[in-house]
Amino acid sequence: MRAAPTILHLDMDAFYASVEQASKPSLRGKAVIVGGLGPRGVVATASYEARRFGVHSAMPMAQARRLCPNGACLVPRFSLYREVSDVVMGLLRELSPLVEPLSLDEAFVDLEAGGVAFDSRTARATGERLRADIRAATSLSGSVGLAGSKMLAKVASEEAKPAGLLLIEPGTECELLAPMSVRTLPGVGPATGEHLRRAGITTVGELAQAGEDELVRMVGRAHGVGLHRMALGLDDRPVVAERDAKSVSVEDTFDVDLHDRVRIRNEVQRLADRCVRRLRESGHSGRTIVLKVRRFDFSTLTRSETLRGPTDDPGVVREAAARLLEGVDTTGGVRLLGVGVTGLADYTQEDLFAQAAATLAAGGDPAGDVPAGADGAEGADGVTTAAGPSDAGAAARHATAAGSPAAAGEHGTPGEPEAAAERRWAPGNDVRHAVHGPGWVQGSGVGRVTVRFERPGSAPGRVRTFRVDDPELEAADPLPLVGEPVGEEEPGTA
Repeated sequence: MRAAPTILHLDMDAFYASVEQASKPSLRGKAVIVGGLGPRGVVATASYEARRFGVHSAMPMAQARRLCPNGACLVPRFSLYREVSDVVMGLLRELSPLVEPLSLDEAFVDLEAGGVAFDSRTARATGERLRADIRAATSLSGSVGLAGSKMLAKVASEEAKPAGLLLIEPGTECELLAPMSVRTLPGVGPATGEHLRRAGITTVGELAQAGEDELVRMVGRAHGVGLHRMALGLDDRPVVAERDAKSVSVEDTFDVDLHDRVRIRNEVQRLADRCVRRLRESGHSGRTIVLKVRRFDFSTLTRSETLRGPTDDPGVVREAAARLLEGVDTTGGVRLLGVGVTGLADYTQEDLFAQAAATLAAGGDPAGDVPAGADGAEGADGVTTAAGPSDAGAAARHATAAGSPAAAGEHGTPGEPEAAAERRWAPGNDVRHAVHGPGWVQGSGVGRVTVRFERPGSAPGRVRTFRVDDPELEAADPLPLVGEPVGEEEPGTA
């Protein structure tokens, strides 16, 4: 615990939904639900307007539609979310070299290490300045918590939501925590919470009063000691900037269970190729190939195979995944498939062989030091870090079941060519018309697609309907949330 509140926790407010509202002026102040739109889609995140109807992350999209029938249901646009996240993380790194990202929308910052705060007054000023800078750079709001420990800083940011700042003065931790639910503490999930409730413990204050010995008796030594320390507001974990990548993976949930063995093999091959693309984009290779299969009864099987050396060869990954599939019974049907690579490195086995051959040709010793590749880039999409995503994006972070592109329904119909998937015009996707300019898809069906033509910073735009195969309408990249000139209207939008 620090004597000054110099650990900052930033949590962007309803991040995915807020990005959508900022980029689509007609949705500002309205209920927005981001997630998979298929029969098995789940909610990645919901705007505060939608949350008032009971919609929350990880909820089945069908249930969210029933609770909020007038909400705008949109597919995720992860490329835009990553771009906005990069801007926010850049602002955090201007404050300190010690920034610990937990997801696209959440991070810890050690303000003392950056020399920008040493007491309550300077910490509060830094937090307020950060919120203003984020608003200016992205037009979005973030909630900031400041405290002497990571746990308390996260509690503070949660209490500050939405769009607020809360600073916990050293010495007031127990008073603040006492009335809060035990579920507020990290590591207290539904099962532990229910176990404590049956013992008559529902608040953090009651947890602290129970004492360490009683908690150890109830939930075991490791968990009991940790719970008691957290109940007292004690947390000595440092902010860690470097987080080793552990795995790269992709998965798809299918609207209808797959039974055809040939179709299942083809899907595994397609997933293997996607996984390798992400692996290469992250600058890594890997030794262990993992296959994940969720069957019709929700039972999940995981199989893995470890290679002799790391690889990023799509053929090698495809073959390994196919071998793993042979050992899995899929006769009852498959609802989800996933392919992953673990044991990451920033070189491939082939690189080592090539370097050894070059060294021998030059008359050197191939057993000498082999430098690792210099172009690795951690943090690319699909890379799971050691600490994993936090609950702010619990469903949204980056890479949880509800927030991943596959589970959220971002993919098109399995097996369809990319062009055909684009012509499906998923609600929320960006488009550009040769006459009317940039816009986004409001909906499509019976051979028609409805587009609202507007851009970030503009007034709500007009709606027009076209044939789905209109040659003047094409998919487009998202526009930046700020900085895009809006003074001149596109032809036809006035």
